[in-house]
Amino acid sequence: MGKFVNSVSVAALLALVPLAVPHAALANDKLDELSKSDENWVMPGKNYDSDNYSKLTQINDKNVKNLKVSWQFSTGLLNGHEGAPLVVDGKMFVHTSFPNNTFALGLDDPGKILWQDKPKQNPAARSVACCDLVNRGLAYWPGDGKTPPLILKTLLDGHVAALNAQTGETVWKIENSDIKVGSTLTIAPYVVKDKVIIGSSGAELGVRGYLTAYDVKTGEQKWRAYATGPDPDLLLAKDFNIHNAHYGQKGLGTSTWEGDAWKIGGGTNWGWYAYDPGTNLIYFGTGNPAPWNETMRPGDNKWTMTIFGRDADTGEAKFGYQKTPHDEWDYAGVNVMMLSTQKDLAGKERKLLTHPDRNGIVYTLDRTNGDLVSAHKIDDTVNVFKTVDLKSGLPVRDPEYGTRMDHLAKDICPSAMGYHNQGHDSYDPNRKLFFMGINHICMDWEPFMLPYRAGQFFVGATLNMYPGPKGDRQNAEGLGQIKAYDAITGKFKWEKMERFAVWGGTMATAGNLVFYGTLDGYIKARNSDTGELLWKSKLPSGAIGYPMTYTHKGTQYVAIYYGVGGWPGVGLVFDLQDPTAGLGAVGAFKKLANYTQMGGGVTVFSLDGKGPYDDPNVGEYSAN
Repeated sequence: MGKFVNSVSVAALLALVPLAVPHAALANDKLDELSKSDENWVMPGKNYDSDNYSKLTQINDKNVKNLKVSWQFSTGLLNGHEGAPLVVDGKMFVHTSFPNNTFALGLDDPGKILWQDKPKQNPAARSVACCDLVNRGLAYWPGDGKTPPLILKTLLDGHVAALNAQTGETVWKIENSDIKVGSTLTIAPYVVKDKVIIGSSGAELGVRGYLTAYDVKTGEQKWRAYATGPDPDLLLAKDFNIHNAHYGQKGLGTSTWEGDAWKIGGGTNWGWYAYDPGTNLIYFGTGNPAPWNETMRPGDNKWTMTIFGRDADTGEAKFGYQKTPHDEWDYAGVNVMMLSTQKDLAGKERKLLTHPDRNGIVYTLDRTNGDLVSAHKIDDTVNVFKTVDLKSGLPVRDPEYGTRMDHLAKDICPSAMGYHNQGHDSYDPNRKLFFMGINHICMDWEPFMLPYRAGQFFVGATLNMYPGPKGDRQNAEGLGQIKAYDAITGKFKWEKMERFAVWGGTMATAGNLVFYGTLDGYIKARNSDTGELLWKSKLPSGAIGYPMTYTHKGTQYVAIYYGVGGWPGVGLVFDLQDPTAGLGAVGAFKKLANYTQMGGGVTVFSLDGKGPYDDPNVGEYSAN
């Protein structure tokens, strides 16, 4: 269990008093209810389905051309701003990159900061962060009458903190990760019932990944499940993978590794979650094995690169499907999980989970038991795999694009960035379409041997990245796509190219719109049915977060972070020139600095720019 800091008030001390289970159930029901309202955006992904879909129609395909800036807020920080703000009961909660500040803004007068939290943390965390100093968001817990509503946040130096949502006061703070071995936190917390779920980062430094549940009221550790190692550490249920024994069952967290390599084997999870109250399962993906050099870790390296369904109460894994056994390309499988209910090709209605993976395959599973329903290429230029065998679940590799020692593999598609990365995509349940922001990037890969040293990068490969076959390789543009995908048929209703990777993700609305931000600094809206570009607006800096929407006093707003950075922006952020630097990102995005510069904040749009300052007296100083 982590270490508690001293409470700062009597109110905070009272917040540590354990509560009965019925209170927790009520709190969870309230959070679910809030997630379905138009006025709020209370969790990453909008709701437990994590579909980033809004039923709002005030802004639609007919009038979106009239969107204008309503108001803006600068965070005062320059590094990349991923994720999206939260809106709860008339307040917006804004998070930042390191040092992970948090601001509460009142929507009646967002020019006044209600409270701000600027934590002091170990600056050494910056030197072990893989890919910029990003953070993917906040979580909200609505309180239960005894414990106040809470804002949950992660800090890059490995701590997790709970703040009183009304005052910003620290209620509890614990240590989840040890930066001395390279374990950091960039993930958005995820609240389920009376627990907050926290992942881990640092596979590039040989960190052994784990998922932890803490009591949301006190910070007490409830369970921790590792991705590699002995079965008790993995928290495998007795009936683990009983419906798909061919996925593998017991003893594989050690036997699929050579010796004790699993102890520094990666499998961290720093992406997104989904939760189904019906199955009581939390869905998430584990990341790449360590090191990247595949020669140094023979075997399937389970359970890295795996989609897990874990019981929210106990952490027990009911199923685990490994997408890329013995990953050779850093295809960290932590990408977004989106839940839907659809009929399969046989006409049977099923509860599904859809996951676009970095390996270039978009997977759909039956989320009740882990059955593989479909596995389609995100783009027809994927060449590392020829196909995925639906019966075995195994990818069929093309050995030409393997990364063995003493071999320079060329034109591998996708690159280590994947054809999909950390972006949070969306699903329109009426159109039964997934809207995906895609990277269109390939690479050359040359491995090398290296020793493990705790707290130092443990990669073992040199990468050159460049646009995929549909891009402009000569001019280093055409590095991204936006697509509308049918998970049942595997067909794309439409697809459009972008100058740079669509890194942040998408938001769909019932107004026949899909919104997304671009690295070169635009927010765009396309027609959901056709992909036609209907509107765009220039942001102060490139966007690596995803849009969100809410209503306040009858007006619909669309908000998005600006602040270029993340993995594609490391060259710009840290002024790097070597094309292989930044794990290959510098060469791929060498033109990015021609289109945008650093600077973080949030921009909020509405029709005709309607907003709180239409009345010029709002926020004015009064001497009375």
